[in-house]
Amino acid sequence: MKDKLFRDILPWVSKPIRYTGGEVNIIRKDWQESKAKMAFAFPDVYEIGMSHIGGKILYGLVNEKSQHLLERTYAPWPDMEERMREEKIPLYTLESFTPLKDFDVVGFSLQYELTITNVLNMLDLAGIPVLAEQRSDQDPLITAGGPVAFNPEPFADFFDVFLIGDGEELLLEFLDMVDQTRNLERRQRLQKMAEIPGIYVPSLYEVEYHEDGTIKSRVPLYGGVPERVRKRVIPDLDYAYFPDKPIIPYMNIVHDRAVLEVMRGCQRGCRFCHAGVVYRPVRERSLEVLKKQAELQLKNTGYEEISLASLSTLDYTGVDRLVRHLVCSYGERGIGVSLPSLRVDAFSIDLANEVQKVRKTTLTLAPEAGSQRLRDVINKNVSEEQVIEAVEAAFQSGWNAVKLYFMIGLPTETEADLEGILDLVNKVRETGQKYSRRSVEVRASIAAFVPKAHTPFQWVVQNTAGELEDKRRYMMRQKRKGIKLSFHESYTSLVEGALARGDRRLGRVIFHAWQNGCKFDSWSEYFQLDQWVQAFQACQIDMDFYTQRMRSMDEIFPWDFIDTGVSRKFLQSEYNKALQGELTPDCRIADCTGCGICSGLGVELSLKEAGDYAFKSPV
Repeated sequence: MKDKLFRDILPWVSKPIRYTGGEVNIIRKDWQESKAKMAFAFPDVYEIGMSHIGGKILYGLVNEKSQHLLERTYAPWPDMEERMREEKIPLYTLESFTPLKDFDVVGFSLQYELTITNVLNMLDLAGIPVLAEQRSDQDPLITAGGPVAFNPEPFADFFDVFLIGDGEELLLEFLDMVDQTRNLERRQRLQKMAEIPGIYVPSLYEVEYHEDGTIKSRVPLYGGVPERVRKRVIPDLDYAYFPDKPIIPYMNIVHDRAVLEVMRGCQRGCRFCHAGVVYRPVRERSLEVLKKQAELQLKNTGYEEISLASLSTLDYTGVDRLVRHLVCSYGERGIGVSLPSLRVDAFSIDLANEVQKVRKTTLTLAPEAGSQRLRDVINKNVSEEQVIEAVEAAFQSGWNAVKLYFMIGLPTETEADLEGILDLVNKVRETGQKYSRRSVEVRASIAAFVPKAHTPFQWVVQNTAGELEDKRRYMMRQKRKGIKLSFHESYTSLVEGALARGDRRLGRVIFHAWQNGCKFDSWSEYFQLDQWVQAFQACQIDMDFYTQRMRSMDEIFPWDFIDTGVSRKFLQSEYNKALQGELTPDCRIADCTGCGICSGLGVELSLKEAGDYAFKSPV
């Protein structure tokens, strides 16, 4: 297969390097000597999948710390897929060019709801039955993890097993069970796996519905199968595996640099944020561990940039000392430090100036909403004054480009809130013109709010695509000259919203959409709204039931059986506070907010370098 691939196919497709493997620091383990064999499958193209830090962690963990084997595969671009189907070449892994159907496990990383059609396409291209109920004992176990797996029900038809929580804490235990049960029939294996905390096997449960379509009950079919599945959490990141020799691609990828995961979780409590709930509590790595990881990664890769990664990097309590150490230690070698979007305060700008002494790139800030009223609703503890002070400091320091992130379609939003976005962007531009000698560039990226499971807004109605389009047109008419606005695709958000809060009845819709040609739905040039609408209609399922319906406070949700540690009572309280415009403080600064995570999971907030935190100005 490999010879045919390199001779007859790769010369005729775009970016053939996506499919060749052989990168620096690749790990090839002996197939015969390895126990469980797993293919890690990322349902998007190589350059996106290779930028995902989670995949790098699991790749090194399995291959370096166990007797199991893990190899990689990614979604082929349509031109490559067409050639593979013509030549009857099944989807394979980059390490050994082994077809996926020969592995014990194929594990998908679900980072975004709309990649699900790529999952189905990859399974079909691999010659593996797309529907779990059609797989035999000889087929691989199909698994999934990642943030989307915290509402696994819309995808239940396609996966044998879901892994809920931190993969480093769970994956090796799961692979041990795969190896130990390989002589059992498939159903018995799945029942054994369901006994592992953090494992969800959808085929072992039965769901009943009321006449109005809401869930009546959800019960296990067998003894020993848990009613609730509690997420797995690494209690101390200093003892968690992190790769010192990540794979170096031969092509440019989205995030092509060394990465330090400084902490996991975020306690700011933005009410729209799914990740802020499912990744709680905050756990930091110590400075000494991060310094060592930086040293080894740079030594083993030759990268010229280090990115500090987390949901809220500037909240890492040792960030000032870490950045100054990295700049002092590696700056003279031309190695830079990259920060994500910044907190809106002067401290962030001072730190940004420290890491970008050589070159000023675009400054990124995320006010999220245009009015203070709406920022209070979503618990975004940021004021307009802080935004202006931050950009003043930036422009005075030599920055000449600012990017601002906002959302439209938030609960309680009015036309005044849309005008507030335009007013704030205009004030930022005027501030730049006042302090910068050159022309300044101000861009606003505007996403559509999508209500997500496990958040205080899981009950609310989502804006229709028409409403979002009306808001977009209104803002484009009202915007000032010199301001650039970019909007997320409204129709994509509609399907995302249905899948994000859907139940297992949507499996039929997804399957139908894929059969009608849907794939790469997260790419605007391939997204086909008409095919999704047709799929809902063909399955006699009303999309509005999932997007346009205000849910009652006592409704049973499809995802309620997933225990994130955050209590439903807390989420209800946060929703009620949102309607009143009441703020909830960050529990690192104020008292415990009562979310339930520390007591519920027995894993507490961990601030390794908390001595630094006192001098920061909290927002």
